[in-house]
Amino acid sequence: MTTHTVEVPGGRLHVVDDGAGPPVLLLHAGVADLRAWDAMVGPLVAAGYRVIRYDARGYGRSTTEDVAFSPRDDLRAVLDALGATRAALVGNSRGGGLAFDTAIESPERVVAVVGVAAGIGGFDGGATPEEERIFEAYEAVDEADPFDAAALTDFETAVWGDGPGQPAGRLDKGARTLLAEMNLPLNDPARVKGREVKLDPVANERLAELRCPVLAIAGALDFSEVVETARHLAADAPDARALIWDDVAHMIGMEQPERLASEIVTFLEPLDRWN
Repeated sequence: MTTHTVEVPGGRLHVVDDGAGPPVLLLHAGVADLRAWDAMVGPLVAAGYRVIRYDARGYGRSTTEDVAFSPRDDLRAVLDALGATRAALVGNSRGGGLAFDTAIESPERVVAVVGVAAGIGGFDGGATPEEERIFEAYEAVDEADPFDAAALTDFETAVWGDGPGQPAGRLDKGARTLLAEMNLPLNDPARVKGREVKLDPVANERLAELRCPVLAIAGALDFSEVVETARHLAADAPDARALIWDDVAHMIGMEQPERLASEIVTFLEPLDRWN
């Protein structure tokens, strides 16, 4: 394992690099940092891939000033700093949205995308009445006065770790503890996040430009919108398919890392080798 610091305008990105072979870049969720992928690294390296991870601005050990920035520029800066001309992108949740955005904006840099409980900019898959009630409770905790970061972290650990409406503690205790540990600092009101410049037009209006192979994996224990996003990609992107697993929620790489890694390896195996 090698660590790097990549300087970007107004910030510094903490990067971890493992293994050798075609680069696979892992992009974490908005309630986590690069440690969410810890259990995925070994299987992917053993399969012959170079595994690169980084903390996005304002997450984990990466820092930012209060500046406007493009997360696609940051992603490309990481690849450039590590000498990776092209990469397969694997993104969980917000990381999946970033992967799709980058594949649209810079198709020459992306050989394939695996969206893991991923979002698509501009797509709304709807919500059930029970999910609407969960969102209302979520908003109430997030906007409570006085604000309680620990309470919000507990709520998010239940929703994104166990799954909406799932039994408390369904997620393995170790993974649950790590998720809360990663997320608590992100709920600090003093945290500096920078101001993200969104892809314009949004990805959902440009799915025809998403020409690389795409695999969208979602869990039936997640919000229904996540499942609908995967199905939407399979139906409307040029080269995409969806896998819906009935026994996982949102943090699939933490919940079933060996299974997810195996699926990624199977998906990437037919592609010509890249660097």
